[in-house]
Amino acid sequence: MANNIITKIEEILQCSITHQDMVGGGCIAQTSVIGTDQNRSYFLKQGFRGAMFRMEANGLKELTRANAIRIPQVILVGDDYLLLEQIASGQKKAGFFSNFGSKFAKMHQYTSHSFGFYEDNFIGSTPQVNNRMDNWTDFYFSNRLLYQYRLAEKNGYGDSTFQKAFAVIERNIDSILKGSEESPCLLHGDLWGGNYMVDEEGEPVLIDPAVYYGHREADLAMTKLFGGFNNEFYKSYQEAYPLKDGYEYRENIYLLYHVLNHLNLFGSSYKQQAVRLMNYYK
Repeated sequence: MANNIITKIEEILQCSITHQDMVGGGCIAQTSVIGTDQNRSYFLKQGFRGAMFRMEANGLKELTRANAIRIPQVILVGDDYLLLEQIASGQKKAGFFSNFGSKFAKMHQYTSHSFGFYEDNFIGSTPQVNNRMDNWTDFYFSNRLLYQYRLAEKNGYGDSTFQKAFAVIERNIDSILKGSEESPCLLHGDLWGGNYMVDEEGEPVLIDPAVYYGHREADLAMTKLFGGFNNEFYKSYQEAYPLKDGYEYRENIYLLYHVLNHLNLFGSSYKQQAVRLMNYYK
């Protein structure tokens, strides 16, 4: 068990690590639960070097500012590790998704003056550009769709079919998003069924964010990409913070960012889905 990270944690927290149990996690980091001689448990992420863990920590801290949904407390962070409070997994209590939807709506009511974030971060292992802008359409097209499109071209997916489909988006982006203007709000950025958990009280907990200030429809669209959320979630959200008319039409433009990212991360099986989403707006 002895390694530099464990030694570092012991020195900073003035404790001894008595055990480390590996647990299942994402494809980027190694995850474990560690216990101390002070009868404390922590969740440790390691196995990646660079700024990713620091950016994740900053995103978690930003989400706590909304005081809406439980977020794991950041205990320590370094270039090669992230130490969080250990939250025990529980069972969904009655009305879990209704509660989750209203809490998510409350989070989206925490706003900023501009779209973006004070630093770039990651969406999965892909860099996510958060250059601040005052106009959402400009921000979303430049920092989200165009960035992923150029990465897809670099990765060899930019054939004529792909180029023509993206040209549809470039021509129509203003009309697609027209009428949906809102203030920049706090987004999780990557909320799918694997990026929330249920705590010991049966309450939702948000994990693994890709935080920025954007349009809340982008956050909600991502929840539909792989499922994991039921109708009560969306009904409760709508009752708490109604969406503007036409959000169903705009949903595919927001799904596109994540499908392009999956194309760049996992390969050509996502290419046709990306093309279909783009051609939806012909």
